[in-house]
Amino acid sequence: MAKAIMLQGTMSNVGKSLLCAALCRIFRQDGMRAVPFKSQNMALNSYITREGLEMGRAQAMQAEAAGVEPSALMNPVLLKPTGDTGSQVIVNGEVRGNMRAAEYFRYRKSLIPEIMAAYNKLSEQADIIVIEGAGSPAELNLKRDDIVNMGLAELTDAPVLLVGDIDRGGVFAQLIGTVRLLEEDERGRIRGLIVNKFRGDRSLFDDGVKILEEKSGVPVVGVVPYIECDIDDEDSLSDKLCRTSADIIDIAAIKLPRISNFTDLDALAQYEGVSVRYAERPSELREPDMIVIPGTKNTISDMRWLRESGFEALIKKRSAAGTPVFGICGGYQMLGKRISDPENTEGGGEIRGMELLDTETVFRTKKTRTRITGDITASCEDFPELRGAHAEGYEIHMGETISHEAPLLKLSDGRTDGAYKKGIYGSYLHGIFDSAEVSHAVINELFRRKGLSAGASVSRREYKERQYDILADAVRSSLDMEMIRKML
Repeated sequence: MAKAIMLQGTMSNVGKSLLCAALCRIFRQDGMRAVPFKSQNMALNSYITREGLEMGRAQAMQAEAAGVEPSALMNPVLLKPTGDTGSQVIVNGEVRGNMRAAEYFRYRKSLIPEIMAAYNKLSEQADIIVIEGAGSPAELNLKRDDIVNMGLAELTDAPVLLVGDIDRGGVFAQLIGTVRLLEEDERGRIRGLIVNKFRGDRSLFDDGVKILEEKSGVPVVGVVPYIECDIDDEDSLSDKLCRTSADIIDIAAIKLPRISNFTDLDALAQYEGVSVRYAERPSELREPDMIVIPGTKNTISDMRWLRESGFEALIKKRSAAGTPVFGICGGYQMLGKRISDPENTEGGGEIRGMELLDTETVFRTKKTRTRITGDITASCEDFPELRGAHAEGYEIHMGETISHEAPLLKLSDGRTDGAYKKGIYGSYLHGIFDSAEVSHAVINELFRRKGLSAGASVSRREYKERQYDILADAVRSSLDMEMIRKML
């Protein structure tokens, strides 16, 4: 059976996901088989496994760092918010249905057997399981029947490292306050504190380490610097969604209210001289070289927002002026003539789309989840090098789209995907830009229009491997790994 180590945080976005990825990588570098585990994840960024099962993108990223195939066992419960008070509930990679928050809180205790079954299967396959908590273990009103923080630590008998984010301020209150709000047996599970995202001279925090240890009674196992590395982020709290500056090549993505799988664009941003920024207001769109409408968990609601905010009119204006527009998944659906949800899959209703493509989408209760490969067959007048480029990724959507346009891709299973007409591209393929053939064809053409060259194509896989090593090296040098091994 595998040994376990668990990282919990003082709040969301303190860096648990990246620290878990770093530990997975470190253990791999040391010759051990590590696997990630998060019993319950709430995120709109998801991933489809080879078996066609859905899991949180963060655990897929951590699996990559560990050098193992992503598995739905690593994230047995995934919650995908459909609004402010409800989520789609996915268990072991399959949709169980939509639940409001109060309904799910009553239901979640019944999921413990399935969570532990997934954990035990992983335990048979690994040397170490790196467990990630969610939010904070000190949310006192939510602790009953907890399945993701201290409740899970007890079920798995895992030692806990508590992570605080010094970059957001108040790290003493974060860490000491969290420890003191826990029950005595819960405090006993916390074996170490981690101060994350430290900027500046580490020696200036020596007194801070002493204060934390004296007032919490828990040793500090490391002060981790703010690490500059480019790794998939989990959710809408990502710093990537706050980028506003433009580089030589300016790609503007629309920051939809229910934006999902924005990691689709990371492969474009890895090219030198290229920026991917997220426009939340029409005034922020400016005059980009390309516009991307990303995925969303609520297409009709976000289409209404595009129209009411003024984004739709502005995107159409830029498109008419020659700016290429690319829609992925929900963004592809919005480019069409009409979107309808007769079975109340995502809230019901019907809405006129942007009418940039001759397509119509109808939502059904059946969810499409599959990994796909294919070749771009459209003429792609705006990006001539795209024709013939190979792409691979996954489909994950509720809607079925009927298109009267030329298909964008021919898939290996004989189907087609997406739609194309001059200047407008739509596809259901998440990860379409991860292919170096696709990303380089797009970026090189945008550079060519300015009399420049993008240089050599960039392998997404090789790029990510380098980033995982950068992350692991920085974390290894900042943590007392010998102390952590003793905890194991």
